Amino acid sequence: MAVDDDADILKLVSTTLSISGFAVITAVSGQECLALLEKGVKPALILLDIMMPGIDGFEVCRKIRAQEKYRSMKIVMLTARTQNRDAVDSYKFGADGFISKPFDPDKLIRDIKLYLGD
Repeated sequence: MAVDDDADILKLVSTTLSISGFAVITAVSGQECLALLEKGVKPALILLDIMMPGIDGFEVCRKIRAQEKYRSMKIVMLTARTQNRDAVDSYKFGADGFISKPFDPDKLIRDIKLYLGD
């Protein structure tokens, strides 16, 4: 699942992942991400933007990690925020990884495969 309020980023991520054989679900907000999970969508990995209106990515990550049924789900922050503090906070809130925007599509695929253990 890719979660980002920027439609262009969502399209780029979705296309990049689809071309590489991944099934991709997108959400345009933290609220939509959480709603999809509650409806039973179970992605192996969530690429989660930090800066979103409403619920930011840190809070979404925290809410997902608070539920036992989602603890094994991989969460990777994909963000334009590149300060060391942002990476530290990502891990503090339960993220498994941190990828900075702009990203190299080939590296994104390699990183996702590593997080998934492929």
